[in-house]
Amino acid sequence: MNDPSMNINLSDELLRVSGVVCNGTRLMLFAGIVALAFLVLSIDPLAWSQQHSHHEHPGMSMSANEPTEGVLLDWKRESEGNHHLAGLFVALSGLFILTQSKFAKKFPAIGYAWPACFLLSGLFILIYSDTELWPFGPKPWIQGTITNPEVIQHKIFAVLLLGVGLIETARVRKRLRAVWAAWVFPVLAVAGSFLLLFHSHSAGMHGSTHMAVMSRIQIEHLSYAVTGFSIGLVKGLAEVPTRWQRVFAKLWPMLMVALGVLLMGYVE
Repeated sequence: MNDPSMNINLSDELLRVSGVVCNGTRLMLFAGIVALAFLVLSIDPLAWSQQHSHHEHPGMSMSANEPTEGVLLDWKRESEGNHHLAGLFVALSGLFILTQSKFAKKFPAIGYAWPACFLLSGLFILIYSDTELWPFGPKPWIQGTITNPEVIQHKIFAVLLLGVGLIETARVRKRLRAVWAAWVFPVLAVAGSFLLLFHSHSAGMHGSTHMAVMSRIQIEHLSYAVTGFSIGLVKGLAEVPTRWQRVFAKLWPMLMVALGVLLMGYVE
């Protein structure tokens, strides 16, 4: 015979799970809207056309409006270094998540390690990703940011990383227990991945092999976007109580390690 109390409990559980999924879906839609808004705000048609005609950066050859070979090499090294360091932080955060349960009793502070990786990565991109800006270059920070779509996108990525780091640090400290807080990471991961599909990279538009370089850059960023979207999706599924929850909880940090490795292999 069916136990009425079991049916009631099952119905309550299904309602609870469906409510979580609905909230997650709304947040995912919100992430898409936010990412689209960021994209619209980051595109300035005039700056975009100027950016492709010449990249405003110290060392420009004024006679031909083209950077010298030495400057191109500096840009290449800087860009690759930025991607490699960001990838290292992402890979480390994934490894910390995968291993923290083994060391949590002996080293309780290890729970702060992976949010710290996001905070450090966000600070690095916010401050150092565009060295033509103050304090490393001659351009004023605000003016140099708002007039260059590529720089705006870099700063947006930095804000997303800092947002995840701050929210997850608050969760580790038990200062933030709201249900919505668990969905911040997947929402921002989806938003950032969507924005990556439109990431401009003007430095690659120079040189005799610029078409091949831009094609490779686009393929690389597409791989980052797909992996990042997968991370956001799987992390969201890991927040929903199902029979696969433990699998998803292990899978999303593994995908983060994979994304970190991809970033560390970035080549222009």
